[in-house]
Amino acid sequence: MSGRLDAEDLGAAASSWGPARSRLATWHDPSVVAAGARQRSGLDALREIRDGALPPWPMQRLLQMDLVTLEQGRVEVRCAVDESVYNLLGAVHGGLVCTLLDTVAGCAVLSTLPRGRGFTSIELKVSFLRPVAVGSGPLTAVGTVVKAGRRIAFAEGQVVDAAGRDVATASSSLMIFSVPQEDGSPEAGAIMTETGFDQLSAVPAQQIARRTGRGPESWGPDGRPGWKADTP
Repeated sequence: MSGRLDAEDLGAAASSWGPARSRLATWHDPSVVAAGARQRSGLDALREIRDGALPPWPMQRLLQMDLVTLEQGRVEVRCAVDESVYNLLGAVHGGLVCTLLDTVAGCAVLSTLPRGRGFTSIELKVSFLRPVAVGSGPLTAVGTVVKAGRRIAFAEGQVVDAAGRDVATASSSLMIFSVPQEDGSPEAGAIMTETGFDQLSAVPAQQIARRTGRGPESWGPDGRPGWKADTP
């Protein structure tokens, strides 16, 4: 097996690749949409994100996902695909499709939850049925709640390409839990992360509440660091 190329050979190889391609990714401060979602039912939060009253969450912008149809227990999302999500074999990475399925399954469950309740995925089983390329898109994903228990919910997801052909399906199990409000525990202003409740950079919850109820002018620039809290 040959070793790594030296600088001269590496430069010669890179010159044959053609110009670098890029895609701009922007997002708003994630604490804004997180705080807004905590103050609404799941379905109301999703509708306000779709309609522009709340900013999209960062991953939604990064993966070019749009909320299309929102009903209690059923969510439809459309996702654009481009070369930036290709794998080394020249096709869309399965991780994008998996993330899309996890998103619609989770949002379908969220659409059934009242204010003060949240969720997290605990299991996701995906079956990949067809490869995806740029010409396959946009992709449409539908998530449907199969059973919503008090602590565990079950949902299914399906992704089809622009021609209506099945791309992948999934079954998901999700844990449902209580989300503390401003007068709850832990301290007011906490949000749920993958590792638990974190503080919103010492921003008082009442300031977040004042900002979140307004339109896009309250979100900050279209990109980080974005939204800033009022100075006490």
